[in-house]
Amino acid sequence: MSNMIIEDGKFVELTYEVVDKKTSEVLSAVEFPLGYIQGISEILSPEVTAGLVGQVEGDIVELPVDVDQIYGPRDETLVTTMPLDSLDEDLRKVGTMIPMENDKGERINFTVIKVNDDSIMVDGNNPLCGRKVIFVLKVITVRNPTDEEARLGGPVDDTPNFANAQPIQ
Repeated sequence: MSNMIIEDGKFVELTYEVVDKKTSEVLSAVEFPLGYIQGISEILSPEVTAGLVGQVEGDIVELPVDVDQIYGPRDETLVTTMPLDSLDEDLRKVGTMIPMENDKGERINFTVIKVNDDSIMVDGNNPLCGRKVIFVLKVITVRNPTDEEARLGGPVDDTPNFANAQPIQ
């Protein structure tokens, strides 16, 4: 185990879960450790990576995050109903993500939230908008990056360090 602390320029691998503060439901989780270089790579929001500074391998960090600061406040104008026949049949399932463009040409992912006999309701808000969440992060690795990782600004291959990886408890 390394005794290095997370600070700018260090290579970090971690796993995390996003937990609804009110219901304790796990809203999302990473299946494999994610690697990044602190202060360089933008793999997680700055609000989350800032909360990791000073942590070491093996630490489990619980960070309450204001999701509205990351994704903006919930916008009810992004919830809309469309005719059922406007979408291919394979997209007519609750939970399906549908990429669309707004009038500025920006890509927004809409999620199917309701399917009726003749219409579909979709929501373009990030699914975390309006929720109070806690990021539960487990620090797997803290080390100096290799020369190649430093040059590329992140991990070089897809071989995460599973040696110290265990489920968050």
